[in-house]
Parts: sequence; C-alpha cells; structure tokens
Amino acid sequence: MGMFWVFAIVPVVALIFASINYKQVVAIDEGTAEMKHIAEAIRVGADAFVNYETRVISIYAIVIAIILTLVVEWYVGVAFLIGAFMSTLAGRFGMKMATQANVRVSNTARTEKSIGKALKVAFQGGSVTGLSVAGFGLLGLFIVYIVFGNWLNQLAFENLTLKVNWLGISYIPFTMTVSGYSLGCSIIAMFHRVGGGIYTKAADMGADLVGKTELDLPEDDPRNPATIADNVGDNVGDIAGLGADLLESYVGAIISSVILILYSYFLLGSNALSYESTLKLTFYPIYFVSLGLISSILGILYVVVKRVSNDPHKELNISLMTSAFLTIITTFFLSIFYLKGMPSNEFQSLGFKLGIYSPWIGAVIGIIDGILMGFVAEYYTNEKYKPTKELSEFSKGGPAIIITKGLALGMQSVLVPIFLLMLGILLSFEISGLYGVAMAAIGMLSFVATTVSVDSYGPIADNAGGICEMAKLPHEVRKITDELDAVGNTTAAIGKGFAIGSAALAALALFASYIYAQAGIGDAGIGHLTSIMFLNIIDSRTLAGALFGAALPYFFSAYLINAVVNSANKIVDEVRRQFKEIPGLAEGKSNPDYERCVRISSEGALRQMTVPALISVLTPIIAGFLLGPDFVGGILIGTTLSAAMLAVFTANSGGAWDNAKKRIEAGEIEGEAKGTEAHKAAVVGDTVGDPLKDTVGPSLDILIKIMAVTSVITVSIFKVFHLF
Repeated sequence: MGMFWVFAIVPVVALIFASINYKQVVAIDEGTAEMKHIAEAIRVGADAFVNYETRVISIYAIVIAIILTLVVEWYVGVAFLIGAFMSTLAGRFGMKMATQANVRVSNTARTEKSIGKALKVAFQGGSVTGLSVAGFGLLGLFIVYIVFGNWLNQLAFENLTLKVNWLGISYIPFTMTVSGYSLGCSIIAMFHRVGGGIYTKAADMGADLVGKTELDLPEDDPRNPATIADNVGDNVGDIAGLGADLLESYVGAIISSVILILYSYFLLGSNALSYESTLKLTFYPIYFVSLGLISSILGILYVVVKRVSNDPHKELNISLMTSAFLTIITTFFLSIFYLKGMPSNEFQSLGFKLGIYSPWIGAVIGIIDGILMGFVAEYYTNEKYKPTKELSEFSKGGPAIIITKGLALGMQSVLVPIFLLMLGILLSFEISGLYGVAMAAIGMLSFVATTVSVDSYGPIADNAGGICEMAKLPHEVRKITDELDAVGNTTAAIGKGFAIGSAALAALALFASYIYAQAGIGDAGIGHLTSIMFLNIIDSRTLAGALFGAALPYFFSAYLINAVVNSANKIVDEVRRQFKEIPGLAEGKSNPDYERCVRISSEGALRQMTVPALISVLTPIIAGFLLGPDFVGGILIGTTLSAAMLAVFTANSGGAWDNAKKRIEAGEIEGEAKGTEAHKAAVVGDTVGDPLKDTVGPSLDILIKIMAVTSVITVSIFKVFHLF
C-alpha cells in the first residue's frame, strides 16, 4: 500500500496549490469604490442563490441516501453523501474564487493596460475551480478506497463476489459503493448545472433582448436592471455548475473502469483473471489520473509563473498541451512499472492485444481523441475560422437568416466529432477491450484540472467586462476584457468537447457493466467475456427501449429550454416595466431595481431544477420495474447515442452564434458595429444559442451518466422484480 499512500497525497497537494492561487488573487487590489460596490453586489447575489440551492439539494440528497441505505446497504448511502459533499465543495470553492477574481481582472486591465497580465489573473482565478474539481473528486475516491476498500475489506479476495442483501438483491459490494459515490457527484452536478443554467441564461436573455435590441444599450450597461442578475448567473451557472459538472464526468469515467474490471473478474473467474491482476487494474485508473493531476499542476504553473504574452489563445493552448503531453509520458512509465508481472494468459480474456501497454494506449487514444474533438469545436466556434466568420456575415440578412445558418452550422459540426468518437471506441476496444474504452474516457479527462481552469477563466473574464461597463471604465479597458471573453467562448466549446466525448465513452463502459451485472451468479467462471449473452438489439423490448431512449434527450432539452424561456420572459417584462415606470432611468439619472431581476432568476431556477434530475434518476428505475432489464438496456443505448449528438449540436451552434456577435462588436465586419441591424440580428442569434450551449448541452452529458449509474445500481432489483 506504500504506492497508494504516495498517490493519495496528490489531491491534497492540488488543493493546497488552489488555496495558494486563491490567496494570491485576493491580494490584488479591487480598484475603485464603484468597482468594489458592483463586485460585492454580484458576490452577494451569487452566494444567496447557491446557499438556497444547496439547502434544497441537501433535502433530496438525504432522501436518496436513506433510500440507498434501506434498499441496498448503508455504505452505498454513505458513499453517495461523500460524492455529493465533494461535488458541492468543488462548485462552491470555484464560485467563491470567481466572485473575487472578476473585479481584480477588471482592475488589472485598468491599471496595467495589458492583456497578458489580465489573462494571468483570470486564469489563476479559473485554476482554483480546475484544481478543486480534480482535487476534491480524486480525494473523495481515495477516501472511498481507504474506508470501504481497505478498512471494510470490500477489495479483499472473499468480497469480490456477489453478496445478497435482505431483499434478495445481489451485487459486488465495492462496485455498489463506487457507484453510490458517482451517483452523489452526478445528482449534485445535475442540480447545479440545471439550476445555474436556467438562472444565468434567463438573466442573459432578458438583459440582451431588451437592453441591446430594443433600447440600443451597451452590454452590461448599468441602466439595465438585469445586468447584476446576468453577472451573478455567470458565477452560479458557468463556475459552480461547471465545476460540479466536470467533477461528475471525471469521477464517472474513473468508476466505469473500476466497475467493469470487478465484474469482469467475477464473470471470468480466478483461473482466467487472477485476484492480484484485478487489484492492479482496480487501482490503475486512480494512479493514472493522479499523474494527470500532477501534469495539470505543471501546465497551470506555466501560465501562473511565467511572463505571458498578449495572445491569450496561444498561452491557454500551451498550458493544455503541456498537461496532456506530460500525462502521456508519466503514465507510460506508470504502466511499465506498475502493470509488469501480469500473466500473459490474462491478456486474451480481457482483450489486451498489446500486453501491459494496452490500457495505457487506450487512454492515449482518448487523450488524442479529446484534443481532436476540441480542435473541431474550436474550428466551428472560433471567429478566426470560416464557419463563424461566415455566420457573422449572414447577420446582415436579419435574425431569421443568422438563426437558420447557425442551426445548419451546428448540425454540420456533429459529424466529425462523432466520427472521431467512433474511431476512438473502435481503436481502444480493438487494442484493450472494454477496459480500454473506459480508459479512453479517463484519458480524455485525466488532465481535467487544466481543462476546467481554461474553461473557467472565460466566465471570470466575462464578469470582468461587465464590471468595466457598469463602473464606466475607459473603452480600452473593456476592449481588453472583451478579447479575453471572446477567447473564453472558444475554450468553453473545447471543454464541452472533452465533456461530451468522455461522457459517451464512460456511458459505454457503464453500459457494459450493466450487461455484466445482469449476467448473474450462474455465469461466473465462464473464462472469456465474449461468452456472455449480450443485449439482443432486435428483441422487441430492447428496440422499443432504444426508440424511447433516443426521444428522451429531446424531451429533456425541451423542458430546460422552456424553463429558461419562461424565466427570461418574466425578466423581459420586468426590464420593460422599469424603463417605463422609473423616471430618468433611460437617461441614467436614477438607479434600476437590480434585486427584482435577481429574484425572478432565482425563483425560476429553483422552481424548475428538480424535474430534470428526477427524469434522469427515475426513468431507468420505473422502466426497469415495468418492462425489465432488456428494455432499460435499450433506453441506455438510445439515450447515449441521441444525447451525444444533440450535445455537440447545441454546444457548437451556441458557441458560433456568440462569437459571431462578438466579431461584429469588435468591428471586424466593414460597416457594421454595435447598435446596427446586423448586430441586433447577431444578438438574437446569440440569445437563441445561450440556453443551448450553457444549459442543454452540459446537462445532456450528466443525463446519460446518471441514467447509466442508476441502472447499474438498480439492475439487480428490477431483474427480479418487474411487472411485465
């Protein structure tokens, strides 16, 4: 266990580094009294929403933990609460940093007049979220391994078999424990992503539709009553929500490999896969991501320590690529030294074609696949490339034209990422079997600390721009923050590419675990995994489930969009009312009622965030109790395929609309600028894309993993107890 304890220190080091970055950012001056006042208003609004949201979520978390304790075992409920707690901490720490960093980015841009120095502050602030996501997620996993795997002996030889509880439900104890931990992370992520997503996009839409298109106000104009709510939303949705979301993806990818190998050991029998090799492959994923976290720390240090240039895009890409490259190198040596000694006869049963190098190669395929998917997302959403350039030109034709063109762009952008995902699945499976597919998902997210740091810097820069406008800072200051924000939109699209790809790969691995869990005790010791009776796709129940599952993401997405639109519509009415009823507001002689818009966004988000979470948890359970495991298997297939494509479409179309608008605002289209008809059309396109890229897309990633984990936990129940 000596090696285990060395790696267990890694998440602690990451969290210490996060706290150092936090203190360094907070030490920077906040600027003028007006800047401090605006930043405090954003801070108070974000804290108030997240505090109330956490109280609501806590009730659901406790209820779910009690149900898991009663129906399965107490340790599953405890692991669920640990996962929920770690996910909550990651989101809260990241948001706390973001609400401190935003005004300091504004002030750095004001005093230094340097894009590079402002970038460093924004990125250092974002790194607190990235390091918290990886640090808390991995720390929770180490706790699960120590407490349940070691102290409670769930990884002991005699416990790697099916146990039967008081209801007659059978399962492998440690697989159920890590599933509970993953489900805890997922439930919190769903609430934070949905609640925060509804909040931020409702406020954003309301502020833009009235302020920009009707009244010709600049973005974040202090006369607009929805500006504070909009800036609060960046923190609760794009920071707290993002942190919980990516932590959930990170943990989901890791536990998919753990569940898969433990069920493989049970089904193959000790003659085909030894206990010692099983333990090695159970610990290998957390050692792998530990090295990925060390690599991420070094990649983050590249931006934090050195003197950065005035090219944010270049600096962020170098940080990302450094983390990826170091992860590949360090994990190669891990694989050589840690996996050596595995008997060669076990490779065939697991599908390892290249011996001990097989799982590492599977992970490298995932890393390369994720980077390529990120580049594709960048191509379709970055204003420097043809698709978004062309989209911005079409804004001259009006709102209908740019919306139609943006939809086509989003649909077109689906093919290449899905092709890359397909290629990654085929290659990783061919080289290292289903365990390799799970490792590909882990590879994509192994340097998640850097990915999230790059992603989180964008909302901080966006908030900084808002503070510049509301505090009436000089135009050149806002120009600096706008350039940082534009790069942030692209990095966010790249981050979504990683999240979508890893979600699909992890869901596939969890789906395989679901099939193995069905196999039952009578199939133990079969000698080779291909002997398992897999799901029959032409069976009527499987096919019907696949059709229903494919439709589910559309219903789920429609609910989220409606939730955003309903709240946004109330904010539009409120903004119009205030400009009509408050004397002198349009002229800037009186102050708007910011609190009213904050309250509308909060109430709308809190009221409507529960249903999506219930859909993701209850669908496989109800379906299983009604029509059994084959129907649920079909649902998982249909939902994963449909959601992956829909997530790519929404992320890229929304990102392209946003950057097309920013290209006009930057004066890159001759004869067009802020306030022109083309700009107003682009604002409408951006507004349509807001709920797609920041509410629907990220929530779909969580949907497929919650459904997969829930199915793995409950399959042993509805395999026995179903009506038809």
